[in-house]
Amino acid sequence: MGTTLFEKVWNAHVVTEVKDGPSILYIDKQLIHEVTSPQAFAGIEKRGIGVFRPERTLATPDHNVPTKGQNLPIVEDLSRFQVDKLTENCNKFGVTLYGLGHASQGVVHVVGPETGTTLPGMTIVCGDSHTSTHGAFGSIAFGIGTSEVEQVLATQCLMQTKAKTLKIEINGTLSKGVTAKDIILYVIAQISAAGGTGYFVEYCGSAITSLSMEARMTICNMSIEMGARGGMIAPDETTFNYIKGREFAPKGAKWDEAVAYWKTLFTDADATFDKTLKYDAADIGPMITYGTNPGMGISVNKNIPSIDQIEESNKVTFKKALDYMGFQAGDSLIGKQVNWVFLGSCTNGRIEDLRQFAEFVKGKKKAANINALIVPGSKQVEKQAIAEGIDKVLAEAGFELREPGCSACLAMNEDKVPKGEYCVSTSNRNFEGRQGPGARTLLVSPLTAAAIAVSGKIVDVREMLN
Repeated sequence: MGTTLFEKVWNAHVVTEVKDGPSILYIDKQLIHEVTSPQAFAGIEKRGIGVFRPERTLATPDHNVPTKGQNLPIVEDLSRFQVDKLTENCNKFGVTLYGLGHASQGVVHVVGPETGTTLPGMTIVCGDSHTSTHGAFGSIAFGIGTSEVEQVLATQCLMQTKAKTLKIEINGTLSKGVTAKDIILYVIAQISAAGGTGYFVEYCGSAITSLSMEARMTICNMSIEMGARGGMIAPDETTFNYIKGREFAPKGAKWDEAVAYWKTLFTDADATFDKTLKYDAADIGPMITYGTNPGMGISVNKNIPSIDQIEESNKVTFKKALDYMGFQAGDSLIGKQVNWVFLGSCTNGRIEDLRQFAEFVKGKKKAANINALIVPGSKQVEKQAIAEGIDKVLAEAGFELREPGCSACLAMNEDKVPKGEYCVSTSNRNFEGRQGPGARTLLVSPLTAAAIAVSGKIVDVREMLN
């Protein structure tokens, strides 16, 4: 019997098996940031040991950093402390740091792929749930807790129980105005925010293989939002073309050797999955969430479900979410005023996302009521956006390109949405208070965000496309 992509990468990294217990898994790369690493470094220091393989750890601050005036001291005390502590720890333990001001600093899950640090067939971990992003390259990538961060720093290994496998196959052609973000929001709405619990997902089908690498990263990024351990897409020519020439990509003969191996990373025809789901791309419209988890989503032209459409076990949560959001069951969201728009995060902070937003707003103007946070995912993305004139297109439309960071994805920095305000966000989570105490988040694609930013209210982007 054949093996799945997940099994091939997993089996290649098992150091040993604990009888009736977990596997000891070798970790090729650990990415760290300022929030989940201080206690891990304190742990190895207390034990009197160093980082076992510091060259296999890469650090960059992202969660707490401001997106304006990064050359100035960070205003918030806790944010400044955590960023300073990351610098101190990296210097002490010999870990490479892309700190503020570094040409490669940015959101950790944007920095890894764009520098060629992320490669097919790797195992990658980070103290951050959206590490699943890197699975777009055919790697096993997942988030871990602080004690596990310490474990990897100390041993470059991790105890892990092997996940079940879930195939999500999406075939067909996406309709006008529908993007990768809509694909993943649609899937999560179909299976719920817990529908992938216990699984590692492989995404496949013609609608997936036709996507760019940026779009594939968006898909894998939100695997965790269906409860899955991670998500993967088999590497192909699109993957190889994206990686080639990047700073840490293999060069010369090593490139040829690497590609030869990467081409073996696919699910065999006779392999079996624990579960398989299939969807038609034609059924997917521009999506928007209406509740307080990513599974509470609808096509923007549809109504919020009525209470009788909700399973009995979910009715209390459904009512609570609508109360928080200020919506009613059965409501249409079209025409509702929104005062905040956020473009960015590890989900949609890449150059392709900025291009898509800028192309739509070119020649238009930001609605007067809109407060916009347009945040590149990294210094490299920021530099490329400026080189392409995207900053000027945005400025002419009334928007400002800010500096890189996690920004308003989460309320751990200065970019917070005020209490009671609605924010259309290209990030990954719409939990209560995620963007600030009392803030109300509606998840969308960059294209839908652009349409709402110039309209000042929720619209169906398809009606504004030529």
